[in-house]
Amino acid sequence: MSDPTRASLTDIALTAQALKNSGGAERYTRDVIAGLHRLGMRPTLYAREIDRSLPEAAWIDAQPLNVRWAPRKLRNLAFDWRLKQRLKRHRPACVFSINHSTHADVALCGGTHPGSLEAAGRSARRSDQWQIELERRVYREARGIVAHSQLMSRELQRFYDVPAERIDVLYPPVDTARFQPLDDAARAAVRREFDLPSDRAIFVFSSTSHERKGYPLLEAFFAQTTLPVCLVVAGRPVPKTSETIRYVGYCNEIGKLFAAADFTVVASSYEPFGLVGVESVMCGTPLVIADNVGSAETVTGSAKIEFSRQTPGSFERAIQLALAQLNSGYARIEDPRSSLVYDPSVDAHVAALVELFTR
Repeated sequence: MSDPTRASLTDIALTAQALKNSGGAERYTRDVIAGLHRLGMRPTLYAREIDRSLPEAAWIDAQPLNVRWAPRKLRNLAFDWRLKQRLKRHRPACVFSINHSTHADVALCGGTHPGSLEAAGRSARRSDQWQIELERRVYREARGIVAHSQLMSRELQRFYDVPAERIDVLYPPVDTARFQPLDDAARAAVRREFDLPSDRAIFVFSSTSHERKGYPLLEAFFAQTTLPVCLVVAGRPVPKTSETIRYVGYCNEIGKLFAAADFTVVASSYEPFGLVGVESVMCGTPLVIADNVGSAETVTGSAKIEFSRQTPGSFERAIQLALAQLNSGYARIEDPRSSLVYDPSVDAHVAALVELFTR
């Protein structure tokens, strides 16, 4: 007799903004496809853009949905309309939306629009109201919701009145083969490669969106401090560098930089999760992290030093604690996996998703 559960697993669809080599949601989409592929599953992917040169493109039934004809502010709604038309041809057993789709059986929440507006201190414009209403419909219609943090679970309940029992918190995965510790000699070699000072504590900040990621807070401190520290910025350029602020450009091997640093700083004003935090821990490097960042809830013990963006002097005290920890000789994370409350591997995450799809 055939297994009906196994049979249903052959008919899973994903919806996403794009399959391409990028960060955030695009990286997550690729991870989910790769994890399903290792389970012997070939999902359908509905997306605005599909880069067929990527290996993951060979592991899906690609269904591109072109919405470039729509005004930019309306493209999420246009995608949802196009998806509805396409699903009339065939309705998969389970549709998992990584972007926002009102036709999802299981919907991902990697951030809420009201939460981002609140953090930015900005009132909703008409286009914001369109996005909020779309999110409301998505979370109302889906039979299950995957939240990437407890923070997102609370926002779903607060902003959209989603019952807690409809939400499963599944922390996002990282590439555990890419993010690993380096030995002392390799760390020293990376510091020389990036021309980092040997007489200062190195704090890495990785960002392509400096305002949201909290760079103004960091610049205000590091530009004037007399402490033996150096902020090393990777990603988007900064307006001004100095002895205490270095810019190393866009870093293709960010894991090496995390592993070579003394600490990684995560200071976002709004961060539903913040994968950088887990990536740094997996490299053996502890965090100085804002308490409003989603990934802070996944890191335990001395692997993190938390601060509050709302409390004057809190960040300065966190840096002083970091220096004290470094001077004590106990600033490296000896067992990264034990400093996290979850298994960060892609396969563990996808296995949990599949269980949810077939629940």
